[in-house]
Amino acid sequence: MKKIILTVAAVFALSFANAQDKKESSFGFGKGDIYVGGRISYSSEDDDVVKTTSTTIAPEAGYFISDNFALTLGLESTSVDNGTNKPSQFNVNVGGRYYFLNLGERFKTFTNFGIGFGTYNPDITGADNTKTFGFKGGVGINYFVTPKLAIDFGLADVLSYQSAKTGDAKQTNTDLNVNVFNNFFNAASFGLIYKF
Repeated sequence: MKKIILTVAAVFALSFANAQDKKESSFGFGKGDIYVGGRISYSSEDDDVVKTTSTTIAPEAGYFISDNFALTLGLESTSVDNGTNKPSQFNVNVGGRYYFLNLGERFKTFTNFGIGFGTYNPDITGADNTKTFGFKGGVGINYFVTPKLAIDFGLADVLSYQSAKTGDAKQTNTDLNVNVFNNFFNAASFGLIYKF
């Protein structure tokens, strides 16, 4: 009898919790929502001559000023260790995301754009640091695992521009990919975001 009462109580509790989740759950974003997320990557390569490791930490936050548009702020720090020196790069990105299409209840597609400023330190005696400036716009998809947690897929950059200045030398690069995309998974970035 005790087992039956405990089982009924457990079923009732789970049903009540599930009903509460359904009332409060909403896959996607709305005006006033805040999200935080980003990505962390680590790679190591050893070719019997030199071992190179690279670590990137890239947090991002966004604030929705409407149901479909968020202002974003991101940081990106990359450090490399090749046994001889330890070059590093730091970027600050300011931009926005516009959600324009829902592919079912959990898939939300977006276009994003941003302006970035950065510094690259080659960690070589006598070498100048490189200052970078650029902007880019791309497309991506969020998949909501729960109403609060989503996987963030950055699929491709449609437009990008970057200029780099080292001492007196300057280099610029512009890419426009309107109709030609390689396999998205060759260049995709993956991360997690959490909605408040």
